[in-house]
Amino acid sequence: MENQNDNKLDRSFFGQPHGLSTLFFTEMWERFSYYGMKAILIYYMYFSIAKGGLGMDKGLAASVMSIYGSLVYLSSVLGGFLSDRIWGSRRTVFYGGVLIMFGHICLALPFGKIALFISICLITIGTGLLKPNVSEMVGSLYTEEDVRRDSGFTIFVFGINLGSLIAPWAVSKMWTSFNFHAGFSLAAIGMFFGLIFYLHGGNKYLSKDSLYPDDPLEPGDAKKLSFRVTIGAIAFILILLIMKVFGALNIANFITLLSIIAVLTPVAYFAMMLTSKKVTKTEKSRVWAYVPLFIAAAIFWSIEEQGSVVLAMFAQSQTQNHIGGFTINPANYQSLNPLFILIYTPIFATLWTKLGKKQPSSPLKFAIGMIFAGISYLFMVIPVSMHGTSALVSPWWLVGSWAIIEIAELLISPIGLSVTTKLAPAAFQSSMMSMWFLADSAGQAVNSQIVKYYTPGTEVQYFTVIGIVSIVFAIILFFMVKPIKRLMAGVD
Repeated sequence: MENQNDNKLDRSFFGQPHGLSTLFFTEMWERFSYYGMKAILIYYMYFSIAKGGLGMDKGLAASVMSIYGSLVYLSSVLGGFLSDRIWGSRRTVFYGGVLIMFGHICLALPFGKIALFISICLITIGTGLLKPNVSEMVGSLYTEEDVRRDSGFTIFVFGINLGSLIAPWAVSKMWTSFNFHAGFSLAAIGMFFGLIFYLHGGNKYLSKDSLYPDDPLEPGDAKKLSFRVTIGAIAFILILLIMKVFGALNIANFITLLSIIAVLTPVAYFAMMLTSKKVTKTEKSRVWAYVPLFIAAAIFWSIEEQGSVVLAMFAQSQTQNHIGGFTINPANYQSLNPLFILIYTPIFATLWTKLGKKQPSSPLKFAIGMIFAGISYLFMVIPVSMHGTSALVSPWWLVGSWAIIEIAELLISPIGLSVTTKLAPAAFQSSMMSMWFLADSAGQAVNSQIVKYYTPGTEVQYFTVIGIVSIVFAIILFFMVKPIKRLMAGVD
């Protein structure tokens, strides 16, 4: 890898390679645009037309919100492929950013559901192109032996959450001061700034290797690819036609179909890498080690991503948002996620740096994180049990739940990004990073089916069951730490 030796000595950005600064600010502004939009989108969908919304059923809006998030990360498969085989990571990221910006512009236009669906398509594809490849480029800044890797990814996640912290306040302020479309326009401007930072710093600080694919298409590969894509498209259309014939083609069933695809895609991806002749025996062992970590991540993201769906609805309808003369916009609660990440990040970054090679292994960090994820939902059982579903509860319950789950995120998200790059087969660098985002996709695909069961009457059971599932899997993962470490074949 070009400039790898130089990167060992490059400590110009908080002790990290200078290229991290370019990727840090690119991702910061991309996340500003995405989470700013996401903070108000569910309200835009289920608020009445008289209030500037689309007037959708609340349960359907929650399901659409979840499958939208799932598709955003599912499309990372496309981003990984285009980077690995055609464009290289740097160009793929740029094209993704452009699509995201135009997606937000569509939402900024007052064209109702048509603009929403076009926006979903553009942002889904754009994020899939951008997300896995930005993270893969962060990993390429370090050698396998560089102990700064986890700290570097932790700083990178700090940048993600810096943009996410500001966005809900800024975008929701535009919403309440003007309308939903004004808020979405601010999200578009955020992505524009991200592209400016990326173009400015990319040529200076990023390796030229990122301009070229790791595994370029061979002459005969294009025909095979076209054939497979055609077969897949025909199969998908046939399924829709069958659903139409039997009167089952509706939004709810279409979401279910997409959910099944989102869950099966990572299974197919694992099978592809484990059977590929381009993957060595040692690399296959590392891919097997990644499987339980992937499942843990999917469960974690299922809980974490419900913050913009289930907890967003709880914030709007069951939380006391009028305190004295101060009114809390329900969208502002979405800033709690990045706020706690920003508070915790220096602590964790310092901890991992000081512990060095004595720090817990990646599987152990995952297991501990799963415990905290489960507790965050069990915590929400308390106010509902105490006050019932008709009373407005203190905002501090939401604050507490987010404070707990963000400990889990710091133990899983940056560590997961780091370990994914370390366990990736050489021929599937970007594609393996796509697997990390497929965990999020699978988690949200499951959400699209279960959020429909979240109602005031089922809240206690809902929070309890999901919390227990996370803790039970954490216990299983504790017992699997040593076997996973053996499969990791020398990777810590």
